[in-house]
Amino acid sequence: MGTTKKIGIITSGGDSPGMNSAIKSIVNYSNMNNINCLGFKYGYDGLINNNYLELSNNKVKNIIGFGGTILGSGRSIDFLTKKGRKQAYKNYLYNKLDGLIIIGGNGTFHGVNKLNKEFNIPIIGIPGTIDNDIYGTDLTLGYDTALNTIITTVDKIKDTANSNNRIFIVEVMGKKTGYLALNSGIALDSLYIIFNRKYNLNKLVSLLKKERVLSNIIIVAENTKIGNASKKLYKFLKNSITNYEIRRTILGHIQRGGSPTCIDRILGIRLGLEAIKKIINYDNNFVIGIKNNKIIHITFEESVKKKKIDINSLYIYNNFYNK
Repeated sequence: MGTTKKIGIITSGGDSPGMNSAIKSIVNYSNMNNINCLGFKYGYDGLINNNYLELSNNKVKNIIGFGGTILGSGRSIDFLTKKGRKQAYKNYLYNKLDGLIIIGGNGTFHGVNKLNKEFNIPIIGIPGTIDNDIYGTDLTLGYDTALNTIITTVDKIKDTANSNNRIFIVEVMGKKTGYLALNSGIALDSLYIIFNRKYNLNKLVSLLKKERVLSNIIIVAENTKIGNASKKLYKFLKNSITNYEIRRTILGHIQRGGSPTCIDRILGIRLGLEAIKKIINYDNNFVIGIKNNKIIHITFEESVKKKKIDINSLYIYNNFYNK
């Protein structure tokens, strides 16, 4: 066991607000302890291609309020192969790194899990994804910012919906989970929320045929498990409802952007600080999360294999929407 002298930082998968906060806290604490930081660009491809930035305090100055990630992000096709991971390991050795801190989501941690098993590299994972789908942690970096972006945007859609007696179907991101849809729908007092396979179109039609509905917004997850639900729903309602105009809006990548909220900034700092401290103390090979406002550690195996359930939000949904 030697002294930690140099570490690598990677932001992988979809970008999310708050990643820069984590980068900044890692670099600042590293510099205080005479540790050099290399930031590999555009996810795992940066490590495979040995494409990196030397990160100093000056390089991370004022980045805490920026959305996205100064390192760039992306999903690496090459890293899915044993050959690609072997090349990444070679560059890890070539640069004489003493550990990696990798910020990303579920797909990122699948890659981390394989790399760790194959080459036994000291690695810490930080959950950074707007989908909030990492098992064990209450929050992931970017989720709170994305939720607030959805709410701010849909509140504006509500204004035009009220003016024109329209029902808006709003599609939000979520990949294979529906937490953005579920929680934004609740916060927006939506008429209906579709975030998984369990939805009742007959109930929705019954609500819309009333003379006056309580809300004019339907939130639908862009969810690969339920297919293109917002498009199907739009066609169905256009043929079933005559007392309202039906409109469909896809929020798209606006949900990924923007300056991170206070919650995401502080969360990034806390998780980044914990990550670099653990690397220095040779306590590694897990994901750092937060539970009941306390830092916790989750094994890579758990993070990719166990399913996260939002019990509190499901309780609200089942009482108000699922009757």
